Amino acid sequence: MNNESRDSGTTHFGFRDVPVGEKAKLVREVFSSVAGKYDLMNDLMSLGVHRVWKRYFVATSGVARGDRVLDLAGGTGDIAALLHERVGDTGEVVVGDINAAMLGVGRDRMTDRGLVRGLRWVQLNAEALPFPDKSFDLVTIAFGLRNVTDKAKALRDMHRVLKVGGRALVLEFSEVKPDWFKPVYDFHSFKVLPRLGQLFANDSASYQYLAESIRKHPPQDELKAMMVEAGFERCDYRNLSAGICAIHSGYRV
Repeated sequence: MNNESRDSGTTHFGFRDVPVGEKAKLVREVFSSVAGKYDLMNDLMSLGVHRVWKRYFVATSGVARGDRVLDLAGGTGDIAALLHERVGDTGEVVVGDINAAMLGVGRDRMTDRGLVRGLRWVQLNAEALPFPDKSFDLVTIAFGLRNVTDKAKALRDMHRVLKVGGRALVLEFSEVKPDWFKPVYDFHSFKVLPRLGQLFANDSASYQYLAESIRKHPPQDELKAMMVEAGFERCDYRNLSAGICAIHSGYRV
């Protein structure tokens, strides 16, 4: 599933192999294309259930009032808004994303809701975080890790910027578990989703990539092993909706 070919200088972009140096640019183009339709994109991909997953993700994060949180691939700010409620006036949520268009949508949306204080927006690459060691109580990344070129490097940097005792949480589409459900899920992903993307966003190619990127992402046990390799302790995961997505967790000790 996660067939990256580092030795040959290529990596996957959906089901295509591309030069390692080109993937970030291609991903930026996809999300620049869908930035204005981001919520629609997730509604189409998850049949609207992503909103429930995200609330559960934050509700079980253990984040506390006064915490400093880094939300990677934070894009349009939906996770940040939920985190902001919990860290309160004494905390801070730093929203990081590689895509300026996504950050712009998120910043404007949060400003329209009156959410300015305690939110910071930073354009960054998750593989090279511009923060000192031990800077954050919690690092989250929701539906973004699968788009990172070097996932292992990003996980190591997430570990580096966590305070001792801090936690990293990854919410990501994963491997569906019931065998009977897999063909239904594949039909929705590869037949229905691109057509809906064309109909509602005039962009079938980006939605085709997003469906393919889910299948190339490491399945649950492989991602857990990657987090252990990156230095995290007490690594675990919880499947949601029969494994359509999963929450992975690890601590810095």
